[in-house]
Amino acid sequence: MGFITQTHYQYYNTSQKFTATAGQTVFTLTFDPLPTAESKFKIFINTSEVDDNLYTYNAANGQITFSSGRTAGDVLIVELTEQRTGDYRYISLQNIVNNYMMGYVGDGKLIPTVKRTDVLFHAKRGIQEFSYDITRVEKIQEVEVSSSLSIPMPQDYVNYVQLSIVDDGGIEHIIHPARYTSTPSEAILQDNDGNYLFDDDDSLLVSKSVTQDRFSNLDVNDLTGAYSNEDIEYDSSRAGERIAEFGKRYGLDPQFAQKNGVFAIDELNGKFTFSSNLVNKIITIKYISDGMGTDAEMQVHKLAEDAIYKYITYAIASGRQAFPEYIINRFRKERRAAMRNAKLRLSNIKLGELAQVMRGKSKRIK
Repeated sequence: MGFITQTHYQYYNTSQKFTATAGQTVFTLTFDPLPTAESKFKIFINTSEVDDNLYTYNAANGQITFSSGRTAGDVLIVELTEQRTGDYRYISLQNIVNNYMMGYVGDGKLIPTVKRTDVLFHAKRGIQEFSYDITRVEKIQEVEVSSSLSIPMPQDYVNYVQLSIVDDGGIEHIIHPARYTSTPSEAILQDNDGNYLFDDDDSLLVSKSVTQDRFSNLDVNDLTGAYSNEDIEYDSSRAGERIAEFGKRYGLDPQFAQKNGVFAIDELNGKFTFSSNLVNKIITIKYISDGMGTDAEMQVHKLAEDAIYKYITYAIASGRQAFPEYIINRFRKERRAAMRNAKLRLSNIKLGELAQVMRGKSKRIK
């Protein structure tokens, strides 16, 4: 049986059409995957949207049940609210476990016996590890920096790839991390003699970080030296040298030689903080997750399908005493080779694109 269960109409229009018979109340969706809730789709009957109080939905089998029968010939269209295409590239967690139990577990197979829950656990661990290095998918959030100069990390954030400021033409310019400041997790209150202050429960009293307050008011031009002509002050006794406390152009550290602003990471509170010149600016946050955030994310690219099976096999065998060491070493080598092949496949290097880059390297500099 083929893998594609949706019609072309369902896939490209993200909707499914029914023609009702007299008195019909139940309509079964065949989307893959099925919508997880009524909020994920809208229903139209003869082009008019239907109130969701008139029907119920069973997410387990995809059945929509109306409280009253439809008229013969009614055209019912179920339209998904979230358009998602390209899922054929991936194999779901459920199919990974099913395929592994069928192909690798049993008498005369690599794994004589194993619980399905153990396979599920190692499959999830494999998806997490693959998300970091092999099937790595970068997520992108677009946000506006408010007057607080801080934004929370994305809900499924694991590590950032790049933060950028977006100009009027939609072009991204990289924002670099501020390595010359930090985000204190505690700003301890002290008395005039420098002694720590405590509350009634003998816990330290803390306040707003002075470091962060000063950083938020920092004039980035003091670091980059990127002053306009109107901002330059001259001292006649120094023959026109620019007066600046820090960041003069001569001998400027390359990390300061840009005007896009900087950011710092507050790991404890899960926030990004930005320099003052980025207030009200649009920025993008490119980051990676672990593939465990939602059910829809628990999947593996088909180019790495063999690698996930090899990963599960080694993970199960290495945790059991019954397997001799030479068998475990064999599984380890097979896992490493399969993961390396998957990474090469997913590197997505195209010959034509590589040729274009190399042509640019052959220019003669006059």
